Amino acid sequence: MKSPSLTALAAVLALSTPAMAEKLTPERIFADPALSGPTAKGVALSPDGKRVTYLKAKPEAANVQDLWAADVKGGEPYRLIDSAALSSGAKELSEAEKARRERARVSARGIVEYSWDKQGRFILVPLDGDLYLDSVADGKVTRLTETPGDEVDAKVSPKGGFVSYVRDQNLYIKPVSGGSETALTTEGKDTLSFGVAEFVVQEELDRFTGYWWSPDESRIVYTRVDESTVDVVPRADIGPRGATVVEQRYPRAGRPNAVVELFVRDLTSGQIRKLDLGANKDIYLARVDWSADGKTVYAQRLSRDQKTLDLIAFDAVTGAGKTILTDTDPHYIEISDDFRPLKDGSFLWSSEKDGNRHLYRHAADGKLIAQITKGDWPMAGLEGVDEARKVAIFAASKDTPLERRIYEVSYSKPGEPKALTPAGGWWTAKVADTGGAFAATYDDPKTPPQTALYTAAGKRVRWIEENRLAEGHPYWPYAPTLPTPEYGTLKASDGETLYYEILKPQGFDPAKKYPAILAVYGGPHAQQVKRTWQSPSERTYLEAGYVVFRVDNRGSGNRSAKFMRALDRNLGTVEVEDQLLGAKFLAGLPYVDSDKLGVMGWSYGGFMTLMLLTADNTPFKAGAAGAPPTEWSLYDTAYTERYMGKPDENKAGYAYSDINNRIDKLKPGSLLLLHGMADDNVIFENSTRLMSALQAKAIPFEMALYPGERHSAPRSKTKGLSVLKTHLEFFGRKLKGE
Repeated sequence: MKSPSLTALAAVLALSTPAMAEKLTPERIFADPALSGPTAKGVALSPDGKRVTYLKAKPEAANVQDLWAADVKGGEPYRLIDSAALSSGAKELSEAEKARRERARVSARGIVEYSWDKQGRFILVPLDGDLYLDSVADGKVTRLTETPGDEVDAKVSPKGGFVSYVRDQNLYIKPVSGGSETALTTEGKDTLSFGVAEFVVQEELDRFTGYWWSPDESRIVYTRVDESTVDVVPRADIGPRGATVVEQRYPRAGRPNAVVELFVRDLTSGQIRKLDLGANKDIYLARVDWSADGKTVYAQRLSRDQKTLDLIAFDAVTGAGKTILTDTDPHYIEISDDFRPLKDGSFLWSSEKDGNRHLYRHAADGKLIAQITKGDWPMAGLEGVDEARKVAIFAASKDTPLERRIYEVSYSKPGEPKALTPAGGWWTAKVADTGGAFAATYDDPKTPPQTALYTAAGKRVRWIEENRLAEGHPYWPYAPTLPTPEYGTLKASDGETLYYEILKPQGFDPAKKYPAILAVYGGPHAQQVKRTWQSPSERTYLEAGYVVFRVDNRGSGNRSAKFMRALDRNLGTVEVEDQLLGAKFLAGLPYVDSDKLGVMGWSYGGFMTLMLLTADNTPFKAGAAGAPPTEWSLYDTAYTERYMGKPDENKAGYAYSDINNRIDKLKPGSLLLLHGMADDNVIFENSTRLMSALQAKAIPFEMALYPGERHSAPRSKTKGLSVLKTHLEFFGRKLKGE
């Protein structure tokens, strides 16, 4: 089976390629329609398997999404709900909803999420703080709420009898058939919330909900979150029309976290039972799930030092709990979504205990039945289960870290996994609840994201969003000079293999020498180098005559546990060493001007940019550091302590990685510092302390600040163009003498 549309693309390019490619400008990057074409987001298969639903941006407004559907049997995809028909989009979201979207990295407006009931009768659509229900039978859309507050984290109950949501820190349910809402909690206010995920587990553990329906919708498990012990970090939210001060509860490294408790409520009797998470309250509630029969509640309890993960099984009626499985790691445990209870009472679970993340099957009491996957490669994630065939469907980079495929493997008789998708690029999938069919998205450097429906055997049934790069596609005018990355490997000081990627300038001439930019992230578990569609904004650097280079250092993701744990307690060390190794290799290329090297990065990449600019004998002439953590004790508990421990336990590590302790090595005028002035993740204080220290030492630097922007300023519809053009102008002066 060939990669989607590669053969067709070659034929189309041969027959109808424009005679000359247009130059891609920064302005076009942020104009509509989106250059990468129409992409399907939030793909879901209906419970009855008859249709696929997804979110799609409006052609005339790439930042506004509608809900679309495609029937499995064929026919053109169609729009189910036009967001503009229900809302003007002008409503100001609450601070809670803004923060929740920032945690989930949602920058779009319109319809940004939706959910099916398990019966496939309804689709619940939150829109601008209110709720709408689409009846599949007749297509009628009913408005369910119209309140001053925002209804957030809304769900349809499994049997479709209720909708549930959180408003003003309390949990509510409302009958789908009509009638008034019922407040399941009423005490939520000030620092006390119910049914929510606190800031730090959203940002760092990827848990975005705080309540869970039982399969028969007779019970709800929910959190009680007390943030009274969490420090208030006054955050100036500086916008274009002035400033406000947000009293943000922000748990910094070494400081108290929120106290989280878990309760189960019987909706018939109203009885509430506490599910005891243990005497030690200083833990993270990482995940909560129900057993298939609804009799057991599973809670994953992560220790504060993140070296111990317990799976606790609670009786849903009595509330009695027992730890049935414990996973430990001398460094830290990375949380996943791979836990899957099966109908026979056993469950699937992933662990890195053999050196790579692999899948295991355990009995109901936690006893190991079998290791399901094994080998010198990590499983990326469990995508679904087909219990009728007793197979697990998962994603993995089995052959090379640069590519990802979808596989299936028997969990009753484990053996060699079977590839369901071809090699060549990057696959993600959403598997149906039953039957094993899946919707998958594929992309590679020559193919923008394409989404289709596949049978359980991997045969394509129909396109959902073909997004073929052909005449009429937004990227078509630029297709003749589509960037072609070159990949290779380097060896780290300990012998580990590092993968790199090079993009060459438009009109590349091997006889010339070009300025080059190292684009860096470098943080734990993240991966940059892979065979995927390149961001169109990257191309603007190639149009401007730069070589762009990336290398995945030790600590980056999709590798062995040993490779990813290399940064443990040592942020700012081996990853900087590996990036400098990459820079040395880059500078030695015959077509690179070694005197004109730049570096740029955002967030952890901003931290890395500062570390590289202040390294001994740095090869970089200039660097752009966006929203950088400059001192790790200012960042949150879950992330920082996972990799660095608490400040009083690792004083040397925290001091070494404090940028202010290194600024004497900064070349005057070599730094461009950028930050959103409403950043609630890497608080603006990280940059102001650096500004002050540089000014105190009279070290010249440049800065670009973005009023009203949070941590995702480069993706902002209003400020993203400014961020990009500021980078280009800065490097133009510093590296090209413009």
